[in-house]
Amino acid sequence: MKPLFPFAAITGQDELKLCLILNAVNPGTGGVLVRGEKGTAKSTAVRSMAELMPGADVVTLPLNATEDRVAGGIDFNRTVREGRKVFMPGLLHRAHKGILYVDEINLLDDHIVDIILDAASAGENRVEREGISFCHRSEFILVGTMNPEEGSLRPQLLDRFGLCVEVVSRKDPDDRVTLMEQRELFDADPSGFRAGFEPETARLAARIAAAAKLLPEVEITPELRGFIAELCSRNNVAGHRADLVIEQAARAHAAFEGRVRAEVEDVAAVAEFALVHRKQETEHSPPPPSSGSENSSQNHDAQDTSRHSPADSSEPDADEQDSREKSDNGPDNTRDSIDSSLPEAPPPPCDEREQVFETGASFSVKNISSSRDRKLRKGSGRRSVTRVSSRHGRYVRSRPGLRNNDIAFDATLRAAAPYQKTRQIPRGMALSLEVSDIREKIRERKTANFLVFVVDASGSMGARGRMTAAKGAVLSLLLDAYQKRDRVAMISFRKNEAVVNLAPTSSIELAAQLLSQMPVGGRTPLSAGLDRAYRMVRTMLVCDPGIRPIVIIITDGKANVSQGSDRPVDEAMAFASRMGMDERVSYVVVDTEDAGITCFGLAEKLAEAAGARYFKMEDLKADSLVSLVKDLR
Repeated sequence: MKPLFPFAAITGQDELKLCLILNAVNPGTGGVLVRGEKGTAKSTAVRSMAELMPGADVVTLPLNATEDRVAGGIDFNRTVREGRKVFMPGLLHRAHKGILYVDEINLLDDHIVDIILDAASAGENRVEREGISFCHRSEFILVGTMNPEEGSLRPQLLDRFGLCVEVVSRKDPDDRVTLMEQRELFDADPSGFRAGFEPETARLAARIAAAAKLLPEVEITPELRGFIAELCSRNNVAGHRADLVIEQAARAHAAFEGRVRAEVEDVAAVAEFALVHRKQETEHSPPPPSSGSENSSQNHDAQDTSRHSPADSSEPDADEQDSREKSDNGPDNTRDSIDSSLPEAPPPPCDEREQVFETGASFSVKNISSSRDRKLRKGSGRRSVTRVSSRHGRYVRSRPGLRNNDIAFDATLRAAAPYQKTRQIPRGMALSLEVSDIREKIRERKTANFLVFVVDASGSMGARGRMTAAKGAVLSLLLDAYQKRDRVAMISFRKNEAVVNLAPTSSIELAAQLLSQMPVGGRTPLSAGLDRAYRMVRTMLVCDPGIRPIVIIITDGKANVSQGSDRPVDEAMAFASRMGMDERVSYVVVDTEDAGITCFGLAEKLAEAAGARYFKMEDLKADSLVSLVKDLR
């Protein structure tokens, strides 16, 4: 086994070490969520902590762990031999009285996170599935680490962690030099390096053990409880978990300091870690209780880490985002025949001069999800629920056969049970199975979507700052798409052509740069934009038939440039009709035409031709476009 870097030798992460120690003294504190950038000793500190807790192990939960592996399931071999359901314990059983460590917990499937947090809260793991009813104690210290750049936890899951600590790299050059020197010494002679810290490690382990023994005697006065309650109330936290966590952490801190009575200084030392991920707004902390202590609680200003995202990037406009929500609430679209005598709109006033608009402010976007279907897909994501062909998903039902080598043990045994009296039981076995009995699991998990934004970048889009808001919406969607691991692309059309501004990518830096430089001006080659978008989608479907593309078209429909000899509007309608015949792709049309006495309604006709959902631009809010794809298949 590879030697561990000594806990006592870790420098510059005092807050992280304190949170781990508090949980070691009092597991009732509720675990630790460690948020921070890469390479800040998060994993090293967690793994080395076990050396300070005699008899405790660190059980690491991998990101690809299945529900059976985590909670436990049927031991199929013993079940067949013994003729009774035998439970096979999972990682939650191994973690009992130790540390369950989940690296990059924000990337873990939500249903696995639910199982872990339920067990951590109840102190037991209860399995009620696949014909099993089993319960065992599972008391562990839950430690999760995450890089906020790669997405956040759901608020209700975030709240389940007792403490949260923000970890940052050291800025002082001298400290960074010390870190390099220590690492070099450890790599050169791990045993010798560890021996140098053995006395300090032993003292720290003894201090933690003494604190754990003293903990039951530690008292908290009613005045201090009132102070904790007022502190949580002032910070506008939801629920009462923060109050309970601060109380337990303060008792652990007092015990670690060798005192049998918690004081204001103990609350001040731990309150920030309990509030940083729960508070909804920053307030001044209340005055300390007048119970003899002159210490006062410090203010605890904290904000949840803002989402940064290098992900698939496309440039969905504010108009586009708005259009999605409209499409959810809009009228049903039916495929109407295209009127061959569509009015040819007069050329809209267009400014041939190029303009580059600034990017508007970004914002939190609504959740995007597509409805379930029965198609098996590979890959992962955090947006839409789909059936998967691998074992990494939630077992939802079974079916006859074994195409994916994922046996549904419970369903197989139930299928074989009625025939046991008429079958010959093999020696050493308790029952007989035949091929017709085999059932396989159908699993579901979340996957990503592929969003293509087709944006009218003609001169009319520069009116009233439309593109500024649109760029802000695009940036917001990029942040959200990165965290949910979507693929996003953007196409703009203007002058005489359509341009792929952003091919499917995972670089938010490149996306932001392209977004800021996107020009506006010229005429409206709508059919060129539709053609380019559909060709991109078809190419993506060839590469990955399992994706679910959603094309969002932001335009007023007033085409005035054609690719062939047909009238521009007729040509665009014909393109839209052909695109709509592909049932693998969903479409949304956002009408940017201003309301007035003269309204041609060409964007609405475009939506009818494509079988798309249709929305008017002026009724949309800038933060609602992402909800358009909520029910799209």
